[in-house]
Amino acid sequence: MQDNIKAYSHKELRKLMEGLGLGAYRGDQIFKWLWQKGVTDFSSMTDIAKTWREKLSQRFSIEGLSLVKRVVARDKSQKFLFQTADDEYLESVFIPELRRQTVCVSSQIGCPLGCRFCATALIPFRRNLAGYEIAEQIQIIKRYAETKVTNVVYMGMGEPLLNLKGLFESLEIICSSFGLGIGQRHITVSTAGIIDGITALLNSPFKVKLAISLNFVDEDMRAEMMPVTRKNRLKELLKLARRYSYEKHWVTFEYVLIQGINDSLKDARRLLRLIRDIPSKINLIPYNPHPRLQFKPPAQKQITQFYQYLLSSPHTVVLRKSRGKEILAGCGQLALDLTGAKNLL
Repeated sequence: MQDNIKAYSHKELRKLMEGLGLGAYRGDQIFKWLWQKGVTDFSSMTDIAKTWREKLSQRFSIEGLSLVKRVVARDKSQKFLFQTADDEYLESVFIPELRRQTVCVSSQIGCPLGCRFCATALIPFRRNLAGYEIAEQIQIIKRYAETKVTNVVYMGMGEPLLNLKGLFESLEIICSSFGLGIGQRHITVSTAGIIDGITALLNSPFKVKLAISLNFVDEDMRAEMMPVTRKNRLKELLKLARRYSYEKHWVTFEYVLIQGINDSLKDARRLLRLIRDIPSKINLIPYNPHPRLQFKPPAQKQITQFYQYLLSSPHTVVLRKSRGKEILAGCGQLALDLTGAKNLL
């Protein structure tokens, strides 16, 4: 069975090529061909001798994701359905804006967290994505979007901090000048609040931005709506958020507004009390409904009142406008739409 050469890190590829007698610099060349040029066969690697290209193709394969379906929303957002080499499925989203072009990547197939208000929780957890499978979502989307990708957010299917191996491997590809070449300050990792994962990210060499899905200020309500928080309590989470803001980047707290559950002014006051000593930004996200879930966003008046109250704080507050809602590409809406799917690559 052939090894998939895309599964090798840049460092591993250099060592591998040196061991084969080709020289470490050939690892640089191959890595660039794979990630900057996006080649899918060794014959395209024209700066490597033909005899060696043939030997490499006999020993290694170049496997990755296949694009199965692409849907474009009225606001030009795009949702992509991918199939893996082992016949699993995942979704990613492209979000074009005036000054940035963002790809929202998935880190797992399905999600193990079981958040009651998130459509991805409807999909049984299958496995973690490998680092190259995460990075390849960006590579393929860039090709179809026909534009430079400026920002990456780990906010698709899955919890990235429960897949640290895939997260760190993908960051090495995404941030490398031999890879996709996207700066760390343009990358945001979103988490439901995995204590061990945030600690690992703090101790890593990466200085990416961190977004924490806070959503509920009452510990019991948070545990009911987000079961994973029963083992990842608010006190410890906020302590780590404070550390991250001082040691790396200001943390963003994401707060999804759900009608009748967490949208009162009392909730807004408690939110500001909780994070009062943490340099941070608040992303306020009106809930994106899904046909398979019963939750709804608050009325516009309630959203405005909540937002205006938060503006009285020293925190930067952003009221997020959901993109791609009609194609179920908004926050919390990714649930594998296989309708009319066909392989496009």
